[in-house]
Parts: sequence; structure tokens; C-alpha cells
Amino acid sequence: MRRRGWIRSALAGAIAVTLLAGCSSNDDPGSKPTIDPATPLAAPVPGATPAGQVSPSRAISHLLAEPATGVLAALGDQDGAARDTVLHLRNIGTGAVTTVPLPGPAASLALGRPGEILLTVPGEILRVDAASGALTAITLDGDVRAVALRPDGELVAGLGNGKVLLLSADGAVRHTISGLVSADAIDASENKIVVLDRRQTTVTEVDLGDNELGLTLRAGDGATEMIGDHYGRRIVTDTTGRELLVYTADPLVLHQRFPVGSSPYALAYDERSETVWVTLTGSNEVVGYDLSTGIPVEVGRYPTVRQPDTVTIDSRTGDMFVGSATGDGLQRISADQRKRGQ
Repeated sequence: MRRRGWIRSALAGAIAVTLLAGCSSNDDPGSKPTIDPATPLAAPVPGATPAGQVSPSRAISHLLAEPATGVLAALGDQDGAARDTVLHLRNIGTGAVTTVPLPGPAASLALGRPGEILLTVPGEILRVDAASGALTAITLDGDVRAVALRPDGELVAGLGNGKVLLLSADGAVRHTISGLVSADAIDASENKIVVLDRRQTTVTEVDLGDNELGLTLRAGDGATEMIGDHYGRRIVTDTTGRELLVYTADPLVLHQRFPVGSSPYALAYDERSETVWVTLTGSNEVVGYDLSTGIPVEVGRYPTVRQPDTVTIDSRTGDMFVGSATGDGLQRISADQRKRGQ
């Protein structure tokens, strides 16, 4: 049965390559069919007590654990500030919080160099010192939606108009690649760049040899989030189609496609347990899957705070943090608790 599932996924990937390959930097984004970007389903009132510990918090849209400093970055708001214009840096060990006002609404968080967090706002990439909260801006022309650090220290940025920018380590634009409708999430692990376009619900690899778009594959019915792992896989949530999609790059191939429940959205990968965790906003849950076989195998399921729109793993300890987008708290589920299956 597993082998059939693998073959179906591989065939789906091959068909998608045939239909969508050929996207290049000369394609006109305005001529392409698009959809309204998928959004997480509005969560019901929780029917179960959230697992682990919950601490009070304002609404949280993004979480990211920075391992070199032991800081948990939370993007949200506070009194008198617009949504996503405040970054809270919480020392996981001591609980001390540094609040950093931002120059505009942020769209994403990503790990930078050790001790650094990368944050995108309209017209800028912000380098954030995770320990002090000091900001250094890289100014760009456009609505910056996503950023990723390449293994060589250079950067990749995605814009709301679909352009992908290849930047030097100091932020100078080396190449501009057009052809997508929107560049909403980027993974650059193993120096292979893959871009998620929510308006086309596709994933596209970047041909670094020619500095142009490479193969493009369909990503379900309404893809929203993408992360990479240390095996070179790109893991995508198809929020509309209620599926988890797993790709490899160079060449871009869909390897696994699996139904996971109501409105899968945020993703995090735990290298310690080799588990991908996905939040389900339709049921206020976070579910873990082992991807080592042909079909993802569920290894854990926990009730969460209401509207779990973001999740991250502290790679030092394996502890998982889930943020409520409705202000219902910051949840911590320890690695020990997950091992006990409680």
C-alpha cells in the first residue's frame, strides 16, 4: 500500500513538471491564472485543555527560536501598535523580554547568522541582534515578503510582485529574477533555492547556474507555508486541500502527499526526533509526523491554544512553542512530555 502511495506521488510530480516546467524570468506574471492566497481556518473555541504550559501573551502571528542565544522571537503587537509591528524577544531560560518596535508590519521571520534573526517589512530586510534587539536595515525596492540565508552567507529575498532577489552578504542586489506572481516563502538549504508562490499555489526552484526560474510544481489547492529540513526536503502545507506535501529539490520532485486534517497551516521540524509538526487551526491541534517511510506516520497529537497560527522548535532542547493568533497565550510542550506521549 505504501509503495502505491509513493508511485502516485511520483506520477503527480511528473505530471506537474510537464504542465508547469518552462517558467522563466521572461514570463509575464500578469498573464498567469491566480487564486486568492489561502488563509488558516478560523479556530473554534478549544474543546480540550492545551497540552504543556501556557503563559499569557498578546496575539502572535510568527514564532522563531534562535538557538545561539536561546531567544524566542514572537511577532505580534502591543497597546497602541498596529498588528505585526512589534517584535518580542524572550529569553527562553530567564523569561526576560525585550520589545522591539518595527518600522512597518512584518511578513516573516527567518534565522540569520548565529545570534541573528532576519525579518521582512515593506521595503526592507531587518537584521535583528537576538540578544540586544538592535536592528540593521537592508533597503530594497518592493514589498519584501520572505528572506532566507544561504549557506555561503548570501541572502535571497522574495517580493510581493513575484521577483526573487539574490543578494550579497552585505545586502547588495546581484540578480533579479522575475516570473512568479508572488514570492511568499523561501528555503535555501543546501544552497538549493525553492520559492513558494501562494497566488499560484506552486513551488519553484531557482536555477543558480543561469540565475532564472527552474522547474515549477503545483502545490495542492492552496499552499500557505514551507520549511526545509536537513535532508533537503521541502515541506509544504496545502491549507485548502488539507494535505502535507513533501518535495525534494535538484530536480524538484513531489515525493509525499498526505491528508492531515482540518486546515493545516504552520510548520516546524524537530531534528532531534526527526519529526515534522503541523498545526491544525480547524481543530486547535498540533500533529507530528515521521517522514522516513513512503507515507507520513503520525507520532504525536496535542491540543493547542486557540488559533495556532505559528509553531517553532527550540533545537537546543526539542521543546515546542505554539502561538495563539487570538491572544490566547504562548504554549510550551516540552520534548520530555512528547516522549512520554502525554
